[in-house]
Amino acid sequence: MVINKSKSAFKTIAEVAEEMGVATHVLRFWETKFPQIKPMKASGGRRYYRPDDVEVLKLIQNLLYRKRYTIEGAQQYIKEKGLKNLLEQGEIQKDFFEIPDKMEQRIASDDKHETLSLGEIKEAVDDLKALRAKLAEMKF
Repeated sequence: MVINKSKSAFKTIAEVAEEMGVATHVLRFWETKFPQIKPMKASGGRRYYRPDDVEVLKLIQNLLYRKRYTIEGAQQYIKEKGLKNLLEQGEIQKDFFEIPDKMEQRIASDDKHETLSLGEIKEAVDDLKALRAKLAEMKF
């Protein structure tokens, strides 16, 4: 159940987990690994996340899930770059598949775009998966 709250309102762990698409135990685990996550806790131990806390969680999610850092790698990256700098630089990756309005308009007005068959799309996806596997094997 999604409740529309002000952007500045505090959120419960369940609300944050739902918004981010992760389980509540994942957020609790990240708290043990990243000292930058500091939700307020009520007397009964109930967590309340400030908007800044949610931004930190999204940064960590981006590093772990999208950029494929290990926990240790993400900790080191945040330590090296500085949490404040990462948040100010917009290090949080926006939805990869979201198309900006201007781009969508350009695509709609472009008569020269190519139509791909389902087979061609599947082949391209398979190629991308193979590339991802090769990258995962490489050491940086």
